[in-house]
Amino acid sequence: MSERDDKIEIENAVSPGHRQRVDRAKYTAMRDALLAVLPAAAPGLSVAEAKEALLARLPDDLFPGGAKAGWWLKAVQLDLEAKGAIARAPGKPVRLFKTVARSPRRARAASSSSGGRA
Repeated sequence: MSERDDKIEIENAVSPGHRQRVDRAKYTAMRDALLAVLPAAAPGLSVAEAKEALLARLPDDLFPGGAKAGWWLKAVQLDLEAKGAIARAPGKPVRLFKTVARSPRRARAASSSSGGRA
């Protein structure tokens, strides 16, 4: 795998247009863990509840003892919000849930089948 393939470009829901390249393996592991623990309806889980629930799902070789999980959780959260795969419930604290309309796989499939228009 080339160095370019080792990275993935992510978006930021609170800074539209801001993109960042991050480690693909860590992003994918965190995305899969987060989507596995989030409910499909509001009110969802608080970020702290989501982190607690997903830590056991993270591979120890990428996140030894949960190291850096908080940063990666926030990066993946903001990217998935920007893509419409997860949403915030109204109120505080921030509570997250999966959206039914779009998942990352569905978004990629829609993008591929529409010539890149999502």
